[in-house]
Amino acid sequence: MKNGRIGICLIGAGRAGMIHANNFKNKVNGAYMAAVVDVVEDAAKAAAKELEITKYYTDYKDVLKDDEIDAVVVVSPTNLHKEIVINCANAGKHIFCEKPMAMDSQECEEMEAAAKKNNIKLQIGFMRRHDASFIQAKEVIDSGVIGDVVLIRSNTRGPSKPRPWMYDIKKSNGVLAELNSHDIDCVRWLAGSEIKSVYAIAGNYRNREVAEEYPDYYDSVVMSGVFENGVQYSIDGAAYVQYGYDAKVEVVGTKGVIHIGKENGSNYTVAAPESGISTPYINSWMTLFKDAYLAEDIGFAECIQNDTEPKVTGHDGKMAVKIVEIGNQSIAEKRIIEL
Repeated sequence: MKNGRIGICLIGAGRAGMIHANNFKNKVNGAYMAAVVDVVEDAAKAAAKELEITKYYTDYKDVLKDDEIDAVVVVSPTNLHKEIVINCANAGKHIFCEKPMAMDSQECEEMEAAAKKNNIKLQIGFMRRHDASFIQAKEVIDSGVIGDVVLIRSNTRGPSKPRPWMYDIKKSNGVLAELNSHDIDCVRWLAGSEIKSVYAIAGNYRNREVAEEYPDYYDSVVMSGVFENGVQYSIDGAAYVQYGYDAKVEVVGTKGVIHIGKENGSNYTVAAPESGISTPYINSWMTLFKDAYLAEDIGFAECIQNDTEPKVTGHDGKMAVKIVEIGNQSIAEKRIIEL
């Protein structure tokens, strides 16, 4: 490490990647941005300029032999995660990998094995586990205040129109992967158990113009079932809802209930003759989970510095991917699947 600080390289300079990079730029003690990688050179240059660094690459393999880089933040397309993570692990670089961890659970196992073999940290980007409200809810659940947990309901709905590659389920794994990975990990964490059964239904309601070319594409999904410990769960996801970014969780116990999340983007309400009563809605995950992104980046640096286990491990990432696989199978086969 340079001057006792962790040299970080961002691989993939898109929106999510730059959130992490700007955190590591000056908000994470003991870490600094050393380089950035993007296959589009103009994007790599622009990111380096924003981050006030001079080093950028268009090929992540140049990072493997760069001794200044101690750790990488992988925010590339999901189908590239396995190759990048395994090669970086073999080069001795610690790894923060955004969700979904990989395309299937077999890829996840190979990534886990590479990390273990090379004794490097592998953290997965499920930021809700680092969000103050979710952490407090978990503590309340574990304390028994609401009694025994009966049901956990979680939803993620995004306002953006899907990018063209997302319509191909073989490339994107669908809304269950792109949006509901967070919900799957969250309900598993809050329940403290593994999912036992899965039943999912889905449909294309907002993007009918692609239905003929991509008959398997769905922009809305509901998945439900039961955990091994008897807790019931229900997850719903939707893309292109247009009204805003909507992520909420409800935990129902035998004696009480917990609600996590908010819709309002501010603490004020407008009343006018033309529009009636209105409140601005949160329009982006970048707004809702801004503090959680910083907390998980700090946590990544600390697990390297202190040689501790990441809060969200490769195993956690793999289990989310596994449930996505089974959920898509349930949609296709129209049946309940027991794990």
